[in-house]
Amino acid sequence: MDKQYKGYKVLGLMSGTSRDGLDICLTEFYQDNENWEHELLAAETIEYESELEKLLLESEDCSSPKLIQNHFRFGHYLGDQSRIFLKKYDLEADLIASHGHTIFHQIQNGYTFQLGHGAAIAASSGLKVISDFRSLDVALGGEGAPLVPFGDMHLFDQYDACINIGGIANISFQSKSKMIAYDIVPANMVLNHICQNELNQAYDIDGRYAREGNIDEALLTALNSNHYYLKEGPKSLEKEWIFKEVIPIIDRYRIHANDKLRTYCEHIRDQIEACIVKNKINGRVLLSGGGVKNTFLTEILKNITADFELPREEIIDFKEAIIFGFLGLMRFLESPNTLKSVTGASKNSIGGSIFLP
Repeated sequence: MDKQYKGYKVLGLMSGTSRDGLDICLTEFYQDNENWEHELLAAETIEYESELEKLLLESEDCSSPKLIQNHFRFGHYLGDQSRIFLKKYDLEADLIASHGHTIFHQIQNGYTFQLGHGAAIAASSGLKVISDFRSLDVALGGEGAPLVPFGDMHLFDQYDACINIGGIANISFQSKSKMIAYDIVPANMVLNHICQNELNQAYDIDGRYAREGNIDEALLTALNSNHYYLKEGPKSLEKEWIFKEVIPIIDRYRIHANDKLRTYCEHIRDQIEACIVKNKINGRVLLSGGGVKNTFLTEILKNITADFELPREEIIDFKEAIIFGFLGLMRFLESPNTLKSVTGASKNSIGGSIFLP
């Protein structure tokens, strides 16, 4: 394949809401004719030690000085891990693109905050850093999310739609040459809450507990009746909203945890199906994210009339980190990387702050 332009090697960092670890991957991006292509060079997930997990958790409810301290501490951690990763694989990167770890995403109050200061990452890694991808879009009146659809449009355009099932499930697709995307339904965040609080398990491996459960129709009706599903996009889900609006419904029902898991899997399936039907998506749909490793969930998704495809393992695990690497590259090249049609902002924008070591 003819690489007409210089390739850029970008280290993408992604820390998910489940606080289970840091996804880190080095991807080379280059243009073939006018299309962006990518090649994943190395990737791994670094599990958080208990002390670091505690830091992330306490940052949601601590004093302002402590939050700023943690912002720098986590940034230095990200920078250190970046340097160790590159040395381990004997590779070099042109820049780092860090999503950070979302602590607050309160669009109704006009702000979002991702832990992991870009200056600290740059200082500890010795590399250029792009971070804080969401703030400009929020300042422009947007949801600040989802941002991954921009990468879907350029890197995974062979699919008619992309659905990522992570802490929250979201969708992106083209409609009349315009990119449409939004959060569909809370997913792993709720399933993990049930497992951790009622089964003393980090998560439901392969959906084994859900498979043993039964659907509680009353709970399913209550979940499916949430007003969020009636809203038109652009729209996004906030962790704070989920713990206020969804988790209390789950906790209120005095049924076995297996039944809650089974019912919630059905709720995810129902909302994904409603999304597919509403948007008349009939072609290839890429499924990614940690949720697709829940084999029970993927089995019941097959009941939906859609051509779902599971990519290779590295895409399932690292698609978001790859795409944030791409968003960082676009910021570095001063090219728009955030779409108003997706977020509802007043205009497209070039999101991200640059820090030089």
